[in-house]
Amino acid sequence: MNALQNMTVEELVQLFSEITAKQGDALRHYKIQQYKKLFAQMMGVANELKSRPGDQRRALMVLYEHPLPKARLMAAHMTLALAYPAARAVIQNIVDRKEWPFAGDAGMTLDNLDSGFYKPT
Repeated sequence: MNALQNMTVEELVQLFSEITAKQGDALRHYKIQQYKKLFAQMMGVANELKSRPGDQRRALMVLYEHPLPKARLMAAHMTLALAYPAARAVIQNIVDRKEWPFAGDAGMTLDNLDSGFYKPT
């Protein structure tokens, strides 16, 4: 993998998409250690986007229409601070469609947002 700093925004979005697809697979097969490693990689990509001028996490919004619910969920998580209504709608849609097991995480996210426990940054 290229160093994240040398990748374009588009390449980072593609990498984020690939990582979240692998995360979903790891979660479905109860591969927790693999999931944790992938989560750290995903956060590295998100942090690289955030560190770029203008906070480029907004580029992840193209994943709101991704066919995999894990990709949509994580893209929405990463963009809540930038596009709250749209990101929240993506999360709500995962709950409404009952896209398990991700609907559980999505529902907890909504509860934590509503209670003020989770404040997106």
